[in-house]
Amino acid sequence: QVQLVESGGGLVQAGGSLRLSCAASGRSFSEYVMGWFRQAPGKEREFVAAITWSTGSTYYTDSSKGRFTISRDSAKNTVYLQMNSLKPEDTAVYSCAARYTYYSTAASDYDYWGQGTQVTVSS
Repeated sequence: QVQLVESGGGLVQAGGSLRLSCAASGRSFSEYVMGWFRQAPGKEREFVAAITWSTGSTYYTDSSKGRFTISRDSAKNTVYLQMNSLKPEDTAVYSCAARYTYYSTAASDYDYWGQGTQVTVSS
């Protein structure tokens, strides 16, 4: 049974940092792309960043590039999202997801999802 479990969310002031974790279990993810998505109230779910598990190649949006860093620890089967210089508009539920083989920014392309973790950035 595949499980993706996020942690690390919370309340932080603007300009602060948080590190989200996504612990993956239930299968080998060596051929998967791991993505982080977020969804703010009343808005569509949007892509934040992704990493190819096997090569470590990373992908970002214009909004996340330079402020967020995605990484993975193969020994711990865990993917991280380091978020710096947080802004109130980063407030959302952040979810990790896994997609077999190829990178995509479309949430509908991902096969497995975690339950999400709330990130709230106060001004």
